[in-house]
Amino acid sequence: MEVFLILAGIVALIAIVATKSGANKPKSSRSYKPVKPHRKQSRSPSAPAGKGAFDASSSHQTTVPVVVNGPAYVVDGDTVTIKKTQIRLFGIDAPEMNHPFGKKSKWTLVALCKGQQIRAEITEMDDYGRAVARCYLPDGRDLSAEMVKAGMAIDWPKFSGGVLFQS
Repeated sequence: MEVFLILAGIVALIAIVATKSGANKPKSSRSYKPVKPHRKQSRSPSAPAGKGAFDASSSHQTTVPVVVNGPAYVVDGDTVTIKKTQIRLFGIDAPEMNHPFGKKSKWTLVALCKGQQIRAEITEMDDYGRAVARCYLPDGRDLSAEMVKAGMAIDWPKFSGGVLFQS
């Protein structure tokens, strides 16, 4: 059942990404939009089988987090692709590839991710159709925090809430 819910979440995420069109938007107008959580609804025990009747008083609704696990292909210093899902790292901004330190930022993230199974907990979608996620290494370290600690990205308080990452 858990696998089905995760697959349903991934399919819904892909559908959301496919319907977004942000190619003509300027890069400076980044904003995040919440991902609508997937809800599991239970049928009333008294409802006839096959009818799908819904009784709000007996409903148990739980949110299912959208999580993607796997090796990461690094796009730039704050964007990775995991299982064909483009993911922007939560709460940070790294230099673009054509800016100073852009390539160094990318290769720092490559070094962190190389040979690792990355766990991405998707929380929202940005204007470019990318999932925004908190990404973790197998040992529990947050990729966003590691990039800030390495000096290859900055905390973006507008999106992180300012609760980052330097220790």
